[in-house]
Amino acid sequence: MQKAMNISYEIGNKLYLNITNKCPCNCTFCIRNNGDGAYGSDPLWLEHQPTAEEVIDDLKKRELDSYEEIIFCGYGEPTCEFEILKQTAAYIRSVTKTPVRINTNGLGNLINKRDIAPEFEGLLDTVSISLNAPDAQAYDAVTRPSFKGVNCFEEMLRFAKQIKEFVPNTMLTVVDVIGQEEIAKSKAVADSVGIQLRVRTYEA
Repeated sequence: MQKAMNISYEIGNKLYLNITNKCPCNCTFCIRNNGDGAYGSDPLWLEHQPTAEEVIDDLKKRELDSYEEIIFCGYGEPTCEFEILKQTAAYIRSVTKTPVRINTNGLGNLINKRDIAPEFEGLLDTVSISLNAPDAQAYDAVTRPSFKGVNCFEEMLRFAKQIKEFVPNTMLTVVDVIGQEEIAKSKAVADSVGIQLRVRTYEA
């Protein structure tokens, strides 16, 4: 008997959507390195790549109005399945007023080989982008992106500036393990592009 895939999971009063396990990065602090779930969830490794229909069918089992927020964030980078992401977000928009957020590495333009920011207009309330480090060298060391010959740090910041035009509530994030000096430098980077910085607590 095939076990159920965990396409959606709850943390507190928020619903998280695990729409793909694909990711072009191998971050040194990624929770995937520590286990099979996130913050006590059931395993988030998907047995196959779910379709948009499967994701939406999963959502139909949930009381979407009851959540504080619905967040695209699982064991993968949501923009790796951009069409599924858009279809799912459009469905959520059609059935509930619960705010929608995406947690992303900000490399969606590279992943999809086009500028995708305009396609988010009207679909999201918040975009949270992993800044991870204050400069390109440190970013590559921490994030370990698979794109070669590309300044992924600059591409991530370019996406951040683009998406802010379509989803005004855009933030950059770092994890507190990088230390206060690097956090201060990261804040200066965020300030330089006019986007707020949020410091996330690392949980192993």
